[in-house]
Amino acid sequence: MAHFAELDSNNVVLRVIVVDNKDTADAHGVEKEHIGAAFCERVLGGTWKQTSYNGNKRKNYAGIGYKYYADIDAFAPPQPYPSWTLDADAKWQPSTPMPTDATMENPYTWDEATTSWVAVQTA
Repeated sequence: MAHFAELDSNNVVLRVIVVDNKDTADAHGVEKEHIGAAFCERVLGGTWKQTSYNGNKRKNYAGIGYKYYADIDAFAPPQPYPSWTLDADAKWQPSTPMPTDATMENPYTWDEATTSWVAVQTA
């Protein structure tokens, strides 16, 4: 089975569907993304990109609301904060790195107003 994500005009994922291998394979039984995407377009309309649970296709499994970034050929979740940037591995990175002493016992939270990490006060 193959998974395909439908994209809107802004490359935001609308839905993800499962497509039978026979609908993605060429005459020799070899899976080809363009065949699966064409099948989806023919049956459902829209624009489709293949995704995979294990990250072999497009770095992250597409989810509703994720965006496809053609420049890095990847899906990424919505941007968590305006100051964060997307890296080449399709992971959002804060403008200030998380403190090295951050742990479950010593948690931090992001403060967008100061674009910094703030220690969480625990009881």
